[in-house]
Amino acid sequence: MENYKQEFIRFMVESQVLRFGEFTLKSGRISPFFMNAGLYQSGGQLEKLGEFYARAIHDAYGTDFDVLFGPAYKGIPLAVATVMAISRLYGKEVRYCANRKEVKDHGDTGILLGSKLKDGDRVVIIEDVTTSGASMAETVPILRAQADVHILGLMVSLNRMERGQESEHSALSEIQAKYGFPTGAIVTMEEVVEALYNREVNGQVLIDDAMKQKLDAYYLQYGAK
Repeated sequence: MENYKQEFIRFMVESQVLRFGEFTLKSGRISPFFMNAGLYQSGGQLEKLGEFYARAIHDAYGTDFDVLFGPAYKGIPLAVATVMAISRLYGKEVRYCANRKEVKDHGDTGILLGSKLKDGDRVVIIEDVTTSGASMAETVPILRAQADVHILGLMVSLNRMERGQESEHSALSEIQAKYGFPTGAIVTMEEVVEALYNREVNGQVLIDDAMKQKLDAYYLQYGAK
């Protein structure tokens, strides 16, 4: 596992973004872990987060693209932090773009924030975590309605590695099959377990034998094929 992935896992835990216990998801599933990217709140956290995303995007898609698109609302600060990190780390100026939930009819009109989209733009989409394809069902039509763009791929922070709503495959795999562009994550839950199992973070073992059994049981029921 690359060093930056191990650093990112520790960063999620130390930021209390990734927690272990018992959580009821929007889907109704009872999960032994939960990730809430809304808890990245400080300037230092967002700077680090943008760098982790930038490295993962660079590894997956390179830097030969024009626009980083962050779906409202959580995707907006992710896109801003990451284009800044791409500029700082790789010297490449990528435009940021995001959508509004409601179309604005005065001043800066339209549905987009940041850069406008142009025909031929190569776009990477950035999100926090995807548990179903619902967000892409909104995002992809918005992008394609604005211009004739080429979507290079999607990058999320954590691949939960559980099946989506429409098949036995993961939500990321469903998105790739449905829309025809690749998907990626900074880390997968398999990598999280590998990094944290029986290891201390700030004096605490988050994935001990008991938690490992809960995770195994969860993935036996909901894991993606």
